[in-house]
Amino acid sequence: MTTDFSSLNLRDEIMQAITELGYSEPTPIQAGMIPLMLTGVDVVGQAQTGTGKTAAFALPILNNFVKQKNPQALILAPTRELALQVADSMNEYGKHLHVRVLAVYGGQPYGPQISSLQRGVDIVVGTPGRLNDLLERRVLFLNGIKTVVLDEADEMLNMGFVEEVEKILDTTPAERQTALFSATMPARIRKLAERFMRDPQTVAVKRSTLTAAAIEQRYYLVHESHKTNALTRLFEIEPIHSALIFARTRAETSNLANELVIRGIPAEAIHGDLDQQARERVLGRFRANQLKVLVATDVAARGLDIDDISHVFNYHLPDDAEVYVHRIGRTGRAGKTGVAITLLSPKEKRRMREVEALTKQQVKQMELPTAEEITKHREAQVVEKLKVWLGRGRFKRELEMVQELIDAGHDVMNIAAAAIKISRGDEKQRPIAEVAQVTDEHRDLSRGGKPAFGRREKPGRFGDKQRVKGSRAHEEGMVRCKINKGRAHNIRPNDIVGQIAFHANIPGNIIGKIRIEEKISFVDIPEDVVDQVLKHSGNYKIGKEKFSVVKAQ
Repeated sequence: MTTDFSSLNLRDEIMQAITELGYSEPTPIQAGMIPLMLTGVDVVGQAQTGTGKTAAFALPILNNFVKQKNPQALILAPTRELALQVADSMNEYGKHLHVRVLAVYGGQPYGPQISSLQRGVDIVVGTPGRLNDLLERRVLFLNGIKTVVLDEADEMLNMGFVEEVEKILDTTPAERQTALFSATMPARIRKLAERFMRDPQTVAVKRSTLTAAAIEQRYYLVHESHKTNALTRLFEIEPIHSALIFARTRAETSNLANELVIRGIPAEAIHGDLDQQARERVLGRFRANQLKVLVATDVAARGLDIDDISHVFNYHLPDDAEVYVHRIGRTGRAGKTGVAITLLSPKEKRRMREVEALTKQQVKQMELPTAEEITKHREAQVVEKLKVWLGRGRFKRELEMVQELIDAGHDVMNIAAAAIKISRGDEKQRPIAEVAQVTDEHRDLSRGGKPAFGRREKPGRFGDKQRVKGSRAHEEGMVRCKINKGRAHNIRPNDIVGQIAFHANIPGNIIGKIRIEEKISFVDIPEDVVDQVLKHSGNYKIGKEKFSVVKAQ
């Protein structure tokens, strides 16, 4: 095993760039891949994000770099974020070679990309859709390509890009070198390799090293409909610096992020519908600690260049156990410890066993914090804050105010207690979310069973805000209300939930199903708070426009 970059016989210009970047020893995937790629053979690298795979293919490509008219290397990536990240790395490693690297991807004007290609480019990094567009416009020529890299091949498969990739490979020279990198190796990717690669050599980071020892893994058994409530409880207790929550779909990421914001947890969604500028703004806020939580799909999370994530949450377990390993590898990086938490519904138990079989590690089952534990934790936080301020002693004016109250005849102990009471006022806006215990006899609600805990579940959980028909509430204990705004007024479910929860002073998670039509909307409200919601009807707004809430007829 190579232990130093200097033993790889790379060009002086590359070694200079590596030294300036502070790198001395290659990672396992680099040590295995670079010597092979330097010989020109086809290679398959199985490694997750964060293992240094970009340098594993970038350094050999740059080492073999010579000036020519058309591009000599092509890297395919599934997302704009990853394409830009790879292009930036290429520029860093090749800066002393004066290599010309171009990233091409959708959502951007064609003009600048076409102009760059016409001026001359050495290495092209791009997403399959835009690369095919440029080929069809006859502005991108791949006849001089010596090396093709398929980065994150499994995600290109998941995103439906395989046919696009095949079209691109068909336009490259048959004698090219091909390198394929993938965190997982599903059958379709293996077939792609068989068709387009010649006797590829494989370098795989061992599974035991993929699941870092620095990651604490645990799961909480919880009903599907109570997962958001469980998440809220964990956020009360866990020492979370920054968190990445994995959800299954784009809609799920947005809905969950909105629900967390309503509950006082700063969160934003990362998904494929965001343009590059919006994506960068969200990531910028996250890196600057202005944002505590990112909710993402597996596809959108690929290429995220973030090292300092303290917690990874699986809102649902992925279908593929290897994807689980890939997800949790987002935490516990750069010598730090990390925590991976899974919210496991009863029907997901089988998949958890698959995860444990793959990783050869047992994931520990834990109990969610109780309401009493959360209350004690909140009180302990108040006491700790008081101790900090008592240590600082910077409250001169406040002392004068206390003295005024004492002079007016108030007891010092009562003054202190009243001050603490005021400081805890925001806790009323954060009721402790209810979570029902999962029992062995429980029949999962998603299969039509009834709760084993002998009571009706609270309405309005995450996932219930969906389209429903009619003007009557479908759930017992709920009242259907009508709103005088709809799609034509750009009203969204999170507008409805946020405004009603704030002005009526009720938890957002008890609000039920929402249906938005062209000019009106419907929302289910628990009957015990419906009068409170109707009373504040004049206060609800979308932007500067008010909307009313009345009982549906």
